[in-house]
Amino acid sequence: MDERLKKQLDFSLEIDKEKNIFRQTHLSGHGRRENDAEHAWHMAIMAYILREYANEEVDIGKVMLMCLIHDIVEIDAGDTYAYDQVNLKTQKAREDAAKERIFSLLPEDQKEELIGLFDEFEAYQTAESKYAHSLDNLQPLMLNNSNDGGDWKEHGVSADMVYVRQRKTRLGSEKLFEVTDRIIKDHIRKGNLKESSHD
Repeated sequence: MDERLKKQLDFSLEIDKEKNIFRQTHLSGHGRRENDAEHAWHMAIMAYILREYANEEVDIGKVMLMCLIHDIVEIDAGDTYAYDQVNLKTQKAREDAAKERIFSLLPEDQKEELIGLFDEFEAYQTAESKYAHSLDNLQPLMLNNSNDGGDWKEHGVSADMVYVRQRKTRLGSEKLFEVTDRIIKDHIRKGNLKESSHD
């Protein structure tokens, strides 16, 4: 078999492992925990459907690809829960090592292309990365909202912690931040979220 095709197929099989990385977020309707591949697929479709709400004009194909590859590194690095202060400290080092190993399975040009896209997503500088991040924030929040804030309650997450993460949503989409703000306030009112981690 052609060496280039062999590398592309090896990578394609390797990323199947993303389906085995389970997140803290549960599926809607109080389902099981979702896996990384489901999260990425859901985000990518949401990015396309909601693109009119991006703050700036975006290359939607690029955004969708960012959504689809952004958690591939978790095959090696594991899922780091958004509010896990201990593991967040080592997240970048773990993900950098994973990025090098997994994307190196590809032919060099595609390795460089996907690492560039991954790094662009992480850097949070371009219109595409800001909008992609807004979906990365909104998607689990929507699922948690559909489950009466169950994941927040289980992990003792407070509204101020959610806002630290969700304020970045506004960098990609003011409109989607309005939605998240309304959801957070609703859960404070219902008692599913304490206002502060000091309460």
